[in-house]
Amino acid sequence: MFQEDRVWVIAPGCSPIRRPSVNRHDRNATPASRGTGRRYPVAMTAIPATFRAYVAEQAAGGVSRGVRAFPAAELPGGEVEVRIAWSSVNYKDALATIADGKVARISPLIPGIDLAGEVVSSTDPTFATGDRVLAHGYDLGVARHGGYGEYTRLPAGYVVALPDRLNLRQAMAVGTAGFTAAMSVAALERHGLAAGDGPVVVTGASGGVGSVAVAILAARGHEVWAATGKPAEEGRLRDLGAAGIVARDECTAVSPRPLESARWAGAVDTVGAATLPYVLRTLRPGAAVASSGNAGGAKLDTTVLPFILRGVALLGMDSANLAITERRALWSRIATDLRPNGLDDDAGVTEVGLADLDGALDAILAGGARGRWVVRVAD
Repeated sequence: MFQEDRVWVIAPGCSPIRRPSVNRHDRNATPASRGTGRRYPVAMTAIPATFRAYVAEQAAGGVSRGVRAFPAAELPGGEVEVRIAWSSVNYKDALATIADGKVARISPLIPGIDLAGEVVSSTDPTFATGDRVLAHGYDLGVARHGGYGEYTRLPAGYVVALPDRLNLRQAMAVGTAGFTAAMSVAALERHGLAAGDGPVVVTGASGGVGSVAVAILAARGHEVWAATGKPAEEGRLRDLGAAGIVARDECTAVSPRPLESARWAGAVDTVGAATLPYVLRTLRPGAAVASSGNAGGAKLDTTVLPFILRGVALLGMDSANLAITERRALWSRIATDLRPNGLDDDAGVTEVGLADLDGALDAILAGGARGRWVVRVAD
């Protein structure tokens, strides 16, 4: 079972309320307010004095962003130093580079919530120089410099050893989006979903989380239906294993009925307010939906009837804060029994370099991204 670090708070006369705990994964965490221009004392480092990075920095009238030399002295502390080879492009990365994105907590910031590379120095016995590793989530690319630079320094509690059956580029073709998809499938199956139970719908199927969810579900023998508003993506989604396509209009239509024909044995919703009400009112009795996105809005307009008349479950997916033990275990499964279709033949993966990131980030904000985007960081 995946468990989140939580603190139980009991108010007088109330039921227990679970409140997220303070992040205990980062033994060297520093307040976000200390990120601007601060020099961190480092006793010994294998990182060059400066290195190439894509940097976003608050400026008059907006955010200045681009590739430049970045001083290693501005990296925060950590036991593991990594030479980054690959990263990826996520919606959150794009938000971190715009003025009204409400994501970046330090300036300047090296964005990139995912990274994969090779250890160049470690004071933690878990990792040795030359080990291939990956990291994502927690405060990377938000309050701590992320994957869009040639080097980084990380707490050992952020780092995952690369599983044997994955290379560094494949790990970033999975990335946070694919990890969230795998987490969603694992949660549905823990809830009781099994191959042969019936059709499973994935909303936002042409996006990063959605396309990998389609690929993993199909690889595990589920009858998966891909909901998308992009007809040009239907062929790719069928290649990943989709048994059928659901039009976006069907999933976003407003219905006066709180319940509709029970169709889906399970669901992965990556969109939020636009599609989640449809999913809830069309789930079969006892089925569940794993929810991980709000690209279609955060407000949820539904009723209690799917929950009290059909016993459906809404499972929230918080991949950013999953404890490191569970994170490492899930990555081992992504390399084996949760391995998505198409990973070995690079299906639906677009590669860009640091110099190409402006266009990639703009595209994902405009809804123009398809599948997964990997970033070639190493020269």
